[in-house]
Amino acid sequence: MMNSQVDPITLDIIQNALVNARMEMDSVLKRISLSPVIREQNDAFPMICNKDGQMVVGQFGSYIPGVVGQYENNVNEGDVFVWNDPYACKGSISHNNDWCVMMPIFHEGVLVGYSSMFGHMVDVGGKVAGSMPYDARSIWEEGLRVPPVKIYEGGKLNEGVLAIMLNNSRTPDMNRSDLMALVAGCRTAAKRIGEICDRFGRDTYLNACDMLFERTKTAMLALIHKYIPEEPVSFTDYVDDDGRGNGPFKMTLSIYRKGDVAVFDWTGTDDQAEGPINFHIHEGLCKLFFGVYMIMAFDPEMLFNEGFYDLFEIVLPEGSLLNPRFPAPLGNRLNTHTRFFDCQAGALGQQAPHLSMAAGYGTSPHFIFSGNDSEGKYFQLMELLFGGVPGRPRDDGLDGHAWWPLFSATPIEYIENYYPVLVESYRPIKDSGGAGLHRGGAGIEKVYRLLEDGEVSIHDDRETVPPWGINGGLFGGTSSKWRVASGESEPERIPSKIDNLPVRKGDKIIFRTAGAGGWGDPLERPVERVAKDVNADLVSIEVAYRDYGVVFTDDGKLDEIATQARRKQLREERGAPEPFSFGFDPEQREAAE
Repeated sequence: MMNSQVDPITLDIIQNALVNARMEMDSVLKRISLSPVIREQNDAFPMICNKDGQMVVGQFGSYIPGVVGQYENNVNEGDVFVWNDPYACKGSISHNNDWCVMMPIFHEGVLVGYSSMFGHMVDVGGKVAGSMPYDARSIWEEGLRVPPVKIYEGGKLNEGVLAIMLNNSRTPDMNRSDLMALVAGCRTAAKRIGEICDRFGRDTYLNACDMLFERTKTAMLALIHKYIPEEPVSFTDYVDDDGRGNGPFKMTLSIYRKGDVAVFDWTGTDDQAEGPINFHIHEGLCKLFFGVYMIMAFDPEMLFNEGFYDLFEIVLPEGSLLNPRFPAPLGNRLNTHTRFFDCQAGALGQQAPHLSMAAGYGTSPHFIFSGNDSEGKYFQLMELLFGGVPGRPRDDGLDGHAWWPLFSATPIEYIENYYPVLVESYRPIKDSGGAGLHRGGAGIEKVYRLLEDGEVSIHDDRETVPPWGINGGLFGGTSSKWRVASGESEPERIPSKIDNLPVRKGDKIIFRTAGAGGWGDPLERPVERVAKDVNADLVSIEVAYRDYGVVFTDDGKLDEIATQARRKQLREERGAPEPFSFGFDPEQREAAE
């Protein structure tokens, strides 16, 4: 695998240079992009690969060999590829809104690697603004599909390809800027790789990439033997529905070890859905998801790359939610994607409960408001919202935070400056974080007052099946959506998945996301931390009494003597805490199965 060894100091310098180049890709992207989803919320994912297309640093697994293979190695300096069709790239991207850019990196005429980046476009056509119809029955309804094509060939822009892609979007200016930002990010990585090769020598760089793979593989092998049992452990969780009245949908994961290989088997997962919650996942990407979870849970210092690929075996039943047959719709696959992580946590947590975490808000909720303003100009706001992050071994879950660590909330000033919207409030939801030694993160409530007529689309989950708690922690709160018509005071509940809801100027949309499950016995939570949560309006006095056994007097002061008695009573009534708290009636679970 390696032609020669690179000394440890040089290897560390090259590793950190690669990590910095990957972060610089993000910085360049933010400076050039226009859409709030990429510019403000960072919904984009970079990676840098070796000459064989294997990811050395990044966030997602490499799909490059499959793309290069389609061109029979007709890949030259100055070429830049673009695509967005999940079925044409074996699920390397998972819905049409993600535009992926890839370019080869040459040093003095010799191929030394690839850089790639994909980001979520605000609109790629289709029957609804935002291109993610909640009720789609096929991918044909979800906008333009582009197979891997050269957007630049030999450094020259293919104006025809670009025109076709932009002509099919309601937001062509944003899409053009975001696409060119992705290209610029990839070119930045190529420049930095060239500088590394100049400084240390091309052969040294290539050998360093191989050694970084070997370093990660060795570390992952130790984790597999420590935390993956030979006997299978299984876990099941559910997606609420597919937007077309079907559900809940079961996802079952079994994990076990065969020698040095960890097996992740999704046998028992429900068949693909009629609606667009299917997650067409690339096998390599699936390995990376499992790998990054094990790295973050068990050894956060490990470099995240493809070195451990050979140590993982993935079973994705054909025709299931995780391996749907063409042309199954995929637009709202994040409901399934995030449940993927919950199943992972539930299964691995049985082997290492001290390192486990609960379930979180469980999707990537989004709000879309579109229409024409008083001057006839089209507007289309898309915002990703966040919820409760799971309670974890070291501390409470985060309140109103993203699943993806680098994502951030759109600044309210940005929304109000560029769109006919006033954000009246943005706050954590009381009692939505599951009780525990470490409380689950709270969901958030965001209230939008609409300043123009238009249409609203909303996609969310965890409205029916709450996020479960672990190691004695309790389940978290569910999501809900409401509309208050202009001039009215009573809110009207609206579904968690809906498109083209007519709204009038002055209407309010109340968007409430799910919380997260708690970790550990809530009766062991320090009383002063419960009191702090009550004072911060994160936990009510009633829930403090019911779930934590903490008693307050009528004037809101902590009653320590009554608290001791209450906690003793609850322990006697409850007995030993349950390993999981689902909050989903067992009969419903059996019916779902």
